[in-house]
Amino acid sequence: MTNESLVSSIKGFFSLIRPFTLLAPLTVSFSIMLASFFYQQQTPELLFVILSVILPASISLALLNGASNALNQATDHKADTLSKPYRPIPQGIISVKQGKLIAMVLYGISIVVAGYIHFTFLFFVLAITFFTVTYSLSPRMKDKLFFNQLWIAIPRGFLGILASWSVFSSVFQSVILIIAGIAALFLFGGSITKDIMDSSADKKVGTQTLVNTYGVKKAAFFSFPFLFFPFLLIPAAIDAGLIRVEYWALTFLAIPGVYIFILLMNHHKPSRFFENTSAWAVMYATYFIYAMMFSALSFVASTF
Repeated sequence: MTNESLVSSIKGFFSLIRPFTLLAPLTVSFSIMLASFFYQQQTPELLFVILSVILPASISLALLNGASNALNQATDHKADTLSKPYRPIPQGIISVKQGKLIAMVLYGISIVVAGYIHFTFLFFVLAITFFTVTYSLSPRMKDKLFFNQLWIAIPRGFLGILASWSVFSSVFQSVILIIAGIAALFLFGGSITKDIMDSSADKKVGTQTLVNTYGVKKAAFFSFPFLFFPFLLIPAAIDAGLIRVEYWALTFLAIPGVYIFILLMNHHKPSRFFENTSAWAVMYATYFIYAMMFSALSFVASTF
């Protein structure tokens, strides 16, 4: 293999796993694990805990997302040929078989690392694996209207947050069930942002989404309640005594939910920096901020 082909293969690998999207599980899981640590007011040295537990667990979830991305590209190569011909499989840099093999290896590493953490975390990683595999392979939930959104919201929102929290705390605590539930509702609505650029190609290969079934604007109106109202559950949960008052600030994330809706209604072109729309980028950013704010507020709550 020449140096040029080696560089091309390395670039193809990173394009296959889509590093930017790995920031979501890495950032979110790291933040939620810190929140879990603070919430339980753990006493061990924080730096040691980060290096020995939080970092490996976060990497496990990031690799899981990378595996899902690789598998999705391997099974979506026909649609990508139409809408994203610059991706490594349509370009012939990586074959479909190689894409699936890379996905299997990443899944395997993620599961092994999860087993190092503890059984509960491993259980959630296996559950997430089930959803990501069945999203792309038979029964291929990606092709089914509404189920494709649900199959993103459950593993990336609900199960992903519970997995991270389980590293130090019980997943049956009301605070994390509410936080994970809100994340899942938000992602159920926000996941349509990724379908805009693929609308035509998805329709040609038989993938039915809200966007290519009803159009972007109708899809945006359907998704708006999921982008906005979940965050209003925070003050209701505080009033009910289910979560501590320090978390009230998370309510303000309803504002970027409105902004995502506005972008969906008006801006359907790719972002200057990413292969998807601005609405997609803002949706990801909001999810990052949600997790980081929760972590910071958990630290505040633990000190009083």
